[in-house]
Amino acid sequence: MPAQLVVGAGLIGRPLAERLAARGDQVTIGTRSGSAAAAATALVLNAGDREAFTRAAAGAATIFLCTNPPYTDWATQWPPMVDAAIHAASATGAALVVMGNLYPYGSPTGPMTEHSPETTTEAKGLVRKEGWRKVREAHERGELRGVEVRASDYFGPGATGTAHLGETFFAAILASKTARVVGRPGLPHSWSYLPDIVSTLIAAADHGGDWGRLWHVPSAAASRIEIADQVNRRVGTHGKVAAYPQWLLRSLGAVNPMMHEIWASSHQFAVPYLIDSAETQRELGVAATPWADALAAAAESYHR
Repeated sequence: MPAQLVVGAGLIGRPLAERLAARGDQVTIGTRSGSAAAAATALVLNAGDREAFTRAAAGAATIFLCTNPPYTDWATQWPPMVDAAIHAASATGAALVVMGNLYPYGSPTGPMTEHSPETTTEAKGLVRKEGWRKVREAHERGELRGVEVRASDYFGPGATGTAHLGETFFAAILASKTARVVGRPGLPHSWSYLPDIVSTLIAAADHGGDWGRLWHVPSAAASRIEIADQVNRRVGTHGKVAAYPQWLLRSLGAVNPMMHEIWASSHQFAVPYLIDSAETQRELGVAATPWADALAAAAESYHR
């Protein structure tokens, strides 16, 4: 029964901890607030504190770094957490699996693979790019075994807040209203289903082959107009999708820090934004949940 440390109890960390515990692992879930997860031991943890992180990781086979600060805090909170995770993994011998995203790739000209160049110039993308560089180089120096799992925008039951395919989107469609979205709603975009993200994290941790690399979560692609049409047909609603004007996002961003960060990342919805996970599927044996099943589960979770 291996011990596992999951840092973060959000939409990824909590179900990850519960899935690990369900298969018989001894799981500790660390958060600032001491949030609980079923069958896991809750721990109050400041993930930016190197020594506290190291104590929490003692005896763990794997550290899963799944915490996600607000957009506005990435520049100040991510670097110390990554440094602390690297220190903890190096000191304890635990493997390090980092939950990542596609931001380091910037504005792609085609599907993004695990080997695509990291061309971002946007601040949040640079933060995540630098974090992975530190983990990769620590791995290359032989200080730890580390990988990063990258997902596109997530969706699934419980997705709220800033999720582009979350409660706000589905609530509008299911009420036969207009869902306002960032970017061009007719462009294809990859969507990562929350349970598939968890499956990929576990498969990456269990992988017996090469580490020091990236893995991509198997994901489906559809435009938000297509998704609205599919939901409408399924439940008999008449919801529509319309884009926020870019000038409005810029104007709101001038006075609202969170809106500024959303606007700064809006390039991801200005071009086809597609993740290629063929290599991950082949090497880790993971696959995306059938799109119709995943979309139905997401929509049903918001259906009043």
